[in-house]
Amino acid sequence: MRAKMEGMTSLDTSSATPSKPVGTSKAQLQARKAQVRPATEGWEQAKEPDGRPLLQFKSPRVSQPPVHLADLTLPERQAKLKELGLPAFRAKQLSVHYFQHYTTDPEAMSDLPKERRDDLVKEMFPTLLTEVKRLTTDNGDTIKFLWRLFDGSLVESVLMRYPGRITLCVSSQCGCGMNCPFCATGQAGLTRNMSTAEILDQIVQANRVIKEGGLGGKRRDGGHDAERVTNIVFMGMGEPLANYKRVMNAVHRMAADVPEGLGMSARNITVSTVGLVPAINKLAEENIPVTFALSLHAPDDELRDELIPVNSRWKVDEALDAAYNYYRVTGRRVSIEYALIKDMNDHPWRADLLAKKLNARGRGWVHVNPIPLNPTPGSIWTSPEPHVTRDFINHLIDAGIPTTLRDTRGKEIDGACGQLAAAD
Repeated sequence: MRAKMEGMTSLDTSSATPSKPVGTSKAQLQARKAQVRPATEGWEQAKEPDGRPLLQFKSPRVSQPPVHLADLTLPERQAKLKELGLPAFRAKQLSVHYFQHYTTDPEAMSDLPKERRDDLVKEMFPTLLTEVKRLTTDNGDTIKFLWRLFDGSLVESVLMRYPGRITLCVSSQCGCGMNCPFCATGQAGLTRNMSTAEILDQIVQANRVIKEGGLGGKRRDGGHDAERVTNIVFMGMGEPLANYKRVMNAVHRMAADVPEGLGMSARNITVSTVGLVPAINKLAEENIPVTFALSLHAPDDELRDELIPVNSRWKVDEALDAAYNYYRVTGRRVSIEYALIKDMNDHPWRADLLAKKLNARGRGWVHVNPIPLNPTPGSIWTSPEPHVTRDFINHLIDAGIPTTLRDTRGKEIDGACGQLAAAD
């Protein structure tokens, strides 16, 4: 699921509490609210022999993409160039072309020996992502890309311009093995993990589109416009922490200076998870200050067992303990993602329970981002009425929990929360 974090919308709480009939208590109103149970629509959830939703933590054994320059550290690139009979400094030149100029065109590499350029590009820059389709919002500030990988697998990424920054939502797996019933990505299960270079190439290709003027939505007030991707959210296809090694290699490459990497700020990189507790604790020890986001979506195990099947392995309190540990070790405030779903998880008592669990672990360590699910008429998977959303948020704020309602950019191009499914 892509629980997009960027693009805050200010919340007006002046009229946030909905009106109620005279003589009706708040407790009575809460008791009246329906409880919809999670269920798939139009597809059948894969199950274990005991009837529980199937979880895939390991990638199937399939062919892997060819090794690309971005898979290698700078010393490894230098060693590779020596194997090809070239001096090590050529590795830096190739890296600058890719990570700074966003090109793999041999004609643009005038600092390399002309007679070796084509061979070098073929050896160091095998084609990883081929653009199949590009959908753009009416105002041009959001683009969804559909990419075909070397083996025919399809993945998507979403590029979004905001005032002063540009965010790219990247995929980390072909499909997803977490089997959440409300997420389009997980319906086909997990095909394979993406390589480090496949993850990074989403960014390089997005930067190339920006450089060529392909992303609209620039400011008209004279303010600063970013000229490359500034923020990364691992909220595209896949569970990032189930592809831990390759994702972390990609993160380190994003944060490394050119020519080693892209020279991005680690603080502007958000790694999300549905709650793989051992991997969260491992992430805390990486010594790289990324933003960590926990896709919680329910504070009680009864609902979350059905909504987020991995909850059968690590319960709500275990996931929250790991999230708090990330804050304790790194000093970085944690984000809690909460997709609001009508009559399923939007009950005021659930807001109260969430606040109680967060406050029990301390103050100032966490920020909650409610995200109304995309409206889908006739489906159980739809957004609450605005007054219900406001009431849920007010319960959190009243309990002292910093809370920001997030927008769902890209709905018109199926690029918003839960909509990435890589259909050709």
